[in-house]
Amino acid sequence: MKQVEDSEILEKFSAAKTRDEGFNLLLAKYQQKIYWHVRRLVIDHDDADDLVQDTFVKVWKNLDKFRSDAQLYTWIYRIATNECITFLNKKKQRNNTPLEEVSAELSETLIASSHFNGDKVQLKLQQAILTLPEKQRLIFNMKYYDDLKYEEISEITGTSVGALKASFHIAVKKIEAFMLNENINF
Repeated sequence: MKQVEDSEILEKFSAAKTRDEGFNLLLAKYQQKIYWHVRRLVIDHDDADDLVQDTFVKVWKNLDKFRSDAQLYTWIYRIATNECITFLNKKKQRNNTPLEEVSAELSETLIASSHFNGDKVQLKLQQAILTLPEKQRLIFNMKYYDDLKYEEISEITGTSVGALKASFHIAVKKIEAFMLNENINF
């Protein structure tokens, strides 16, 4: 199936008669990518589903205001990322829990999840990623899993490319240390 261009999606969305079709094309193109981006940040399948839905509700409400000076998917990723950060901060505040404990809770959720179907190394990698500070975890996921360029991550996060490269490098070193400490060979 031919991948639909963002310009076609935006054109269809801007016309009242084809707005629903345009949005359905957008969902078909980006929903799964956004789901996995969100899922890697919040771990829990149900939370990820809710956040993806919230993300696309915001996209629907604001797509007519989208400026084409940015790429559509980086704009959607930014909305999804902000939804995740807000969710994690609320979770941290609601439980009056330090981030380390929230990460431990997410790790336990990961282990117990029936939606996680990776092997032992993948599980340990996910646990290692959860030990990272929020911003490093976000940057690592975007670079490693989503294969985004630093320039795209910069656009999404509002962080300089140099700072992103440093943060990614530090995250990789921390993950390597975690994996070595767990005696995981990769």
